Amino acid sequence: MKELNDDSKSGRLVIVAYRLPFKIVKEEKGISLFQNSGGLVSAVLSLVGDGAHDPVVSGDKIQWIGYSDNSKEELAGQSLENESFKAHPVFIPEDVNENYYEGFCNDLIWPLCHYFPSHARFDDAYFQAYEEANQLFFQKLEEIIQPGDIVWVQDYQLMLLPQMIRAKYPDNKVGFFFHIPFPSYELFRMLPVKWRKAIVEGIIGADVVGFHTNDYVEYFLKAVRMVLGHGNKLHYINLSNRIVKIDSFPISIDFKKFNSAFDDPEVSKERLVARKMLKEKIIFSVDRLDYSKGILHRLYGFEKFLEQFPEWHERVAFVMVVVPSRDTIEMYQHMKSEIDQTVGRINAHYGNINWQPIIYQYRSMSYQELVGMYTASDIALITPVRDGMNLVCKEYVASRKDCQGVLILSEMAGAAAELGEALIINPLDKQNIADSIKLALDMPVEEQEKRMKVMRSRIREYDVFAWTNDFFTQITMLEQEHEKLRQVFLTEKGINKIKNAYQESKNRILFFDYDGTLAPIVADPAKAIVTKEVKALISKFAVSDTVVIISGRDRHFLSELFLDLPVHIIAEHGALIKAKGSTEWILNEDYEENWKETIKPIMEVYAKRCPGAVVEEKETSLAWHYRTADDREYATRRAQELVWQLKNYIQPELNLQIIDGNKVVEVKKTAFNKGTAAKALVETGDFDFIMAMGDDKTDEDMFIELPDTAYTIKVGDVLSAAKSHLRSQEEVFMFLSKIMSK
Repeated sequence: MKELNDDSKSGRLVIVAYRLPFKIVKEEKGISLFQNSGGLVSAVLSLVGDGAHDPVVSGDKIQWIGYSDNSKEELAGQSLENESFKAHPVFIPEDVNENYYEGFCNDLIWPLCHYFPSHARFDDAYFQAYEEANQLFFQKLEEIIQPGDIVWVQDYQLMLLPQMIRAKYPDNKVGFFFHIPFPSYELFRMLPVKWRKAIVEGIIGADVVGFHTNDYVEYFLKAVRMVLGHGNKLHYINLSNRIVKIDSFPISIDFKKFNSAFDDPEVSKERLVARKMLKEKIIFSVDRLDYSKGILHRLYGFEKFLEQFPEWHERVAFVMVVVPSRDTIEMYQHMKSEIDQTVGRINAHYGNINWQPIIYQYRSMSYQELVGMYTASDIALITPVRDGMNLVCKEYVASRKDCQGVLILSEMAGAAAELGEALIINPLDKQNIADSIKLALDMPVEEQEKRMKVMRSRIREYDVFAWTNDFFTQITMLEQEHEKLRQVFLTEKGINKIKNAYQESKNRILFFDYDGTLAPIVADPAKAIVTKEVKALISKFAVSDTVVIISGRDRHFLSELFLDLPVHIIAEHGALIKAKGSTEWILNEDYEENWKETIKPIMEVYAKRCPGAVVEEKETSLAWHYRTADDREYATRRAQELVWQLKNYIQPELNLQIIDGNKVVEVKKTAFNKGTAAKALVETGDFDFIMAMGDDKTDEDMFIELPDTAYTIKVGDVLSAAKSHLRSQEEVFMFLSKIMSK
């Protein structure tokens, strides 16, 4: 296995996104580049160069791959770089881009992820174009990628790209960030099987996958389980030859930029103009034209406010700015028409010659205008029906250097998880919106300041630069996790080292898992019987050593097999222990009764739904076996559903652990496991040689808990905390024979 590169700053940063970091404008004198001021562009600038907060990559310029709507001929021979970025344009044929970007991305993925499945169009030509476009981005990357480069892929337009990179450039670090909501599995499964499999496989080609909130993380992890069968532990997905970290990184803004803008003369001018022209109180909102932004529901809520609180008539103005977007598309044209009509109806009904309740503008705003309105308004009304994060609310809070103003925020925005001091509302509940507007207008200045200070502190601490550095820190930390879970297969030299240590020691303790280690994994667990040769070898070890059989099996099965051997037996993952030479089984003192009756019915229902699956009730645990199921793929899916339901059902106070094992789902108490049982035995003697062998996920607890001096051996090629690996169960007998030989 190739050793990991410890130099996290050895390569360049390569961004791959649909858009380039600047607009390319062809003029008479040549090409002009106008750099975008968006959050992502500002964020990545913090990673390189002299202005970097904490540089994590080398190179003075960021390599950026993105689509260009300029022709290849227009840009031929032109320098597409400035002091920060070097651009590498991707040219996509117009017909392909139409089906790729407008089709698959905007007419399918966008509505599906924003919980508007009725707007989603499923077209085979869309996915074909999506594959083709991702391939074009990959071909451009192939032209520039170098060893050590870190590639950061952005968003839903490029979900297939990480796996393409992984397949050809396995040693380069790859990150992926998903900037919109990831939907619940019930929506995600609407995608055709081939498409959803390609998407999930594509995304987990990355080393680190980021989402805005933990909800999106959990939804994605369920999709990985249901589509590919991969479970996770603490948001790490173990893919046998590598691990993938899935985590939440709530994107933010440049706090200092918006905070300092409060004192900008142009912003102050805009603020004074707004205050002078408008009424006593100002409510402000700004959104791109999109059905996910909840603009109509916001208007209905404001209308309800005007209806119920007439005392505020002529004392408040709602300034609603909608930024043009996709308005050549019929659905968006219809939406704009509805907004226009609703604004007109409300103004006609409640307004008069001296007062217009809603000041509606369909246009873009300059930065100074925007911050001027942020700082002039008494309320920011931000009510998306679904939004990945929503940075407008963070911009509003950051711009309020005076610590005044009230933020009303939809619970459906990702930012709501961070900004709990806002007035959190249901964007579909017009009464809730109306009541919150009234509450905000009546809120004392002291209360406004108290809430605003807390939110500002949070955004200041975790700004856009902290976001990027957090993401790249996770990539670096993943290297350390790989180091912990490395694969080192035992060679002749390694076996001899263990053999010499064994023979030079005097007081030895050996731990052996049963299924998959001493006995082969077979379809019927009852037929997984240790061979006479292996049993005889264990017997030889037991003559001079402390030998421990440690398994998830029940005590009756293990007693029958090893009754004639002088060994310790640990059954049911540490719940029951029988000492060598004793006939008495001791129940772990931390075991608690009276929990099975709530869990067993759930497992039985899933067994009935899955032919061949059975529920085994052990003394201290419940196991749902599906090794003998008729349809393996169907059974695996049912197992994943069972794990998901159990995780949502089991309350923390029950102290239960769900073990997603090899063709078995098991539930047991968390107070003990193979690790705690093995550690307790080791602490009873002064052992100068400790060895543990196992193949299952449950053996990881044992590998972790044993001292660093222990020889820990994983059977199989799955990444493990064990220090060494044997490739298969068939090698166990040969290995033990060599250790024993003179």
